[in-house]
Amino acid sequence: MSILLIHTGGTIGMVQTPSGFSPQTGVVEQAISDLKHSGACPRDVDVHLLTPLIDSANATPAEWGRIAALIADHHAQYSGFVVTHGTDTLAYSAAALGFALQGLDKPVIVTGAMLPLSVKGSDGMRNLADAIAAAPSAPAGIWVQFAGQRLHGVRTRKSHSTEFDAFRDTPGTAPPCQPGETLRVHGFGSAKVAILAMAPGMPTDLFQHAARDCDALLLRVYGSGTAPESQGLAMALQIANRRDIPVLAVSQCAEGGMALGTYAAGAILRAHGVIDGRDMTVEAAYAKLHHVLALPVSERARLTRPLCGEYSA
Repeated sequence: MSILLIHTGGTIGMVQTPSGFSPQTGVVEQAISDLKHSGACPRDVDVHLLTPLIDSANATPAEWGRIAALIADHHAQYSGFVVTHGTDTLAYSAAALGFALQGLDKPVIVTGAMLPLSVKGSDGMRNLADAIAAAPSAPAGIWVQFAGQRLHGVRTRKSHSTEFDAFRDTPGTAPPCQPGETLRVHGFGSAKVAILAMAPGMPTDLFQHAARDCDALLLRVYGSGTAPESQGLAMALQIANRRDIPVLAVSQCAEGGMALGTYAAGAILRAHGVIDGRDMTVEAAYAKLHHVLALPVSERARLTRPLCGEYSA
């Protein structure tokens, strides 16, 4: 059962340079060769480099689309896929693949490392071996394999900046894939999506500027769905309504999600048609907005229903 490993860059394949760690070809390839030689992974693992290799801080929706297209192009040839990725935006890319690959019937395992393979004590070799082991046998969908855990790829978030055990997911019952009779790839366009976090006394002219200039707004609101009842925020939401751009809200809390209508302080959001993001991660919500904005306007309703297990039913 053959596996395709798509290497995008990130810490796992970095080496030390005068300006800091930077991606370099040959690092992940050598690790795969070593794993094959030791018998720790099967011989039929092919490596494809998504050039140029990048630090995941530089990833954009264009990279999401390139990864999804590669998986689709090789879908019939391989029994499973591994994507090696930088940890800073790994959760964004994993979520995006869930929206991009409708009808996926094979496992895609996303992994990386907190320390480069070129550094003694790296967690990269373990994560690579675990991801390759999971690729032929995991259920169909997008999964994150990290520090011995297999996580729901559309409900994963990075929760620690230095520990090897850096990722968490929110438990969910729906699998991390969109159902479909055949594989259909959804691309990502060049939409402008602003992430705006509520904070006490934050100037609301920033919200108004984003409402005038962007194609969608993602609001990070308080708790279970509250926001300051300010004239400035109301004006920003009115601008978004006039321009007919989607406004989606998720909680700033890492766990528990939100439910608009619980508190009167959330009335400003309900009154202006803000979409309840429930317990979606900010990463999944951001990727979902980009996904929907690349579709015809007639498919905007996809924002209001679960597509690939991104929020609890």
